[in-house]
Amino acid sequence: MPRIREVAEVLLRRREPRVVQTLRSTVAAVIAYVIALHLTTGPAPLTAPLTALLVVQVTLYATLTTGIRRVNAVVAGVLLAVGFSALVGLTWWSLALIILASLIVGHYVRVSEFVPEVAISAMLVLGVSQVTNTAWNRVVETLTGAVVGLIFNFLIAPPVWTRDAGTAITDLAGRMRALLRSIAAGLDAPQPVADAAARLHEARQLDHEVADVDAALRRAEDSLRLNPRVREGLLHRVVLRTGLDTLEICTVVLRVLARTMTDLARQRGAEPLFPPDLAAEQRELYEHLAAAIENFALLVTTPATHSAETAETRLAEELAAADACRARVAGLLLDQARDHPPHWQLYGALLTEVDRIIDELDLERRSQRLLDGLDAATRKREERFHRLKGVASKLSPVS
Repeated sequence: MPRIREVAEVLLRRREPRVVQTLRSTVAAVIAYVIALHLTTGPAPLTAPLTALLVVQVTLYATLTTGIRRVNAVVAGVLLAVGFSALVGLTWWSLALIILASLIVGHYVRVSEFVPEVAISAMLVLGVSQVTNTAWNRVVETLTGAVVGLIFNFLIAPPVWTRDAGTAITDLAGRMRALLRSIAAGLDAPQPVADAAARLHEARQLDHEVADVDAALRRAEDSLRLNPRVREGLLHRVVLRTGLDTLEICTVVLRVLARTMTDLARQRGAEPLFPPDLAAEQRELYEHLAAAIENFALLVTTPATHSAETAETRLAEELAAADACRARVAGLLLDQARDHPPHWQLYGALLTEVDRIIDELDLERRSQRLLDGLDAATRKREERFHRLKGVASKLSPVS
């Protein structure tokens, strides 16, 4: 029974991106090794499965770009080794020269992260007695692994990583919501500067969260490019990217808000930050902002279904409630500024930061960002098409 349960769990998870990627990489590497055994005369053509393993990346787009760069790196290294072997043997100074030349050539042939592969290929080929056969075998093994990886990704499409990106965006919104609620707690009581500074540190940590979400989103964007299973990849990419851009701006505003609260706590000392009525209104305001951020994340990560429509409706309602609450808070803060003139700049900063969050989450602004993103992507695609068309016209024979 335990064995059956474990197998069932694996089968249930077989559609998860990481499980699919693990199986795809393993199968592609084995196929490349078997084919290389029949094409080369070497004892163990491990370069082929290694290349296939590296080429079968998490996305089809990355597979294409990685395969081309890796083949260029290996071919460049082999050609350098063949040239050196015709002039000098393997000595310490010739090894130094070939490593130096390989690293320099690697940057010129634009193989990006595979620059060390140029030197590795050159050293492996130069270090054997039969340079010609070894060079040919290494080129064949690399081409075999790259071709197997490319064909494998065309036949079995890589997984789409939008779910992971959506989860990352939702988690970021959850941390922002928790921070807003933490700021809203205890506004009618004396606020220790250490507690306010701790929230400021938490707000600064959101920058790291944004970087992690950006990495997940880049992988999701690559998984949507050239993927035959995705019909509207461009729209998905723009929706996620513009959503993250909005949340990133909101995290910056939250950090400024936490800084303003810290400065206010330092100035107020042992006195409460705000009177009870103003504290209650601000708590309600921050609750509406927290709910708005949560619904915004749900809106940008949910497909066009009933859930997305519900999230959009709730977002509009929360923003309207936050705007009305903000007006009441502004009036109470104006009264506070008259009673405590030295704090008027901090009170004004609080309102400005709230205004910026409401403005960034506005549905009309989101629609405009979507249109701008789609227009920019369309222009890039047209420019790329015109460049390719120009190259093709130059290569075509003149009649």
